[in-house]
Amino acid sequence: MVSSPAPATATPLPGPEVPAQASGSPPQEALLVLADGTVLRGLAFGARGTVIGEVVFNTGMTGYQEVMTDPSYAGQLVTFTYPELGNTGVNGEDDEADHPHVRGVIVRQLSPVASNWRSREDLESWLRRHGVVGIRGVDTRALVRHLREGGAINGAISTDGSGAASLLERVRCAPLMDGLNLAATVSTTRPYVWNDLCRAGFDTRLQNRPERPFRVVAIDFGIKRAILERLVAHGCSLTVLPADATAEQVLALEPEGVFLSNGPGDPAAVAGGIALARTLLTHADLPLFGICLGHQILGLALGGSTFKLGYGHRGLNHPCGSPGSVEITSQNHGFALDAASLPADRVIVTHLNLNDRTVAALALRDQPVFGVQYHPEASPGPHDADHHFARFAELMAQRR
Repeated sequence: MVSSPAPATATPLPGPEVPAQASGSPPQEALLVLADGTVLRGLAFGARGTVIGEVVFNTGMTGYQEVMTDPSYAGQLVTFTYPELGNTGVNGEDDEADHPHVRGVIVRQLSPVASNWRSREDLESWLRRHGVVGIRGVDTRALVRHLREGGAINGAISTDGSGAASLLERVRCAPLMDGLNLAATVSTTRPYVWNDLCRAGFDTRLQNRPERPFRVVAIDFGIKRAILERLVAHGCSLTVLPADATAEQVLALEPEGVFLSNGPGDPAAVAGGIALARTLLTHADLPLFGICLGHQILGLALGGSTFKLGYGHRGLNHPCGSPGSVEITSQNHGFALDAASLPADRVIVTHLNLNDRTVAALALRDQPVFGVQYHPEASPGPHDADHHFARFAELMAQRR
């Protein structure tokens, strides 16, 4: 249930009761306290403790495991708008990283039963095993309306008995997402080679694996496994480098293309990645491709600027368009490029988010360079955007 504005005097808004989950012990109370003083009371699930982060929401009806393991959600407490979570359990194939990256989870109702032929573990056990704190029984409709009106905001989930007033004080001392270089915290620490198609038996999309694959260097700002797999499926042999890789390290591998990955935090704070992209852009014939944070880094390297969205774009149903076509896309970002800041003599804005007209994709007029704000690897039902990987491969083929 939701209350506002101050923990000491808040009056809860009415919300339907949620039945206790099947368990050997009685449910434990949990609190979600927002920086504006709003208090949400619910029940604990997953790990126990207190976590602080930016409270955001995701509108997807499926894919909760992919969301929770996506490194782009580092530092965030994710509210799921779909009313019940955990129905399909979790499995080892749908992870986007080795472990969950969300800092906390907020749900309306947790399914007491996991029923799916691919399920290997129930959601609560998995979260507990990975140390992820959750709160259930929250009126997520009211919470999402609050976030839509006021914007994403810092908050704390606590399941250890901490009081609302002390939590509010801690939340208000926590750093804001603006200015945080979280890519450095989730990136690989050492280079590695990736040539796997782990979900090849389940993913029926195009696979084009030439005898002589394209040598691609991928910069890991928080890269998803699904992106690595789609690059491989389109003919790339990948060497993945850390977020702090230098241009010298990249070029020493003699790449035929460079990929700039997705990732969390404020793109303007990723100074090393911006400097790297700026140097790579001086190699006029080298294909560059960026997704999400990588797309924003390309724009910043070209002299553009970014701004923080009110509550971000996080879901599976965002329409993005170019003249004569629309793609239904998966998105996860809290910042966007300012279209007016991009140099018009070099940059074409090729796609717009049709909900709010923000920049959804760009390309250079005279170089094989492009970026997309959304996630073409995610296939939110349709495979509308998978062609971007084929475009990258075609640019490298032309360079050959």
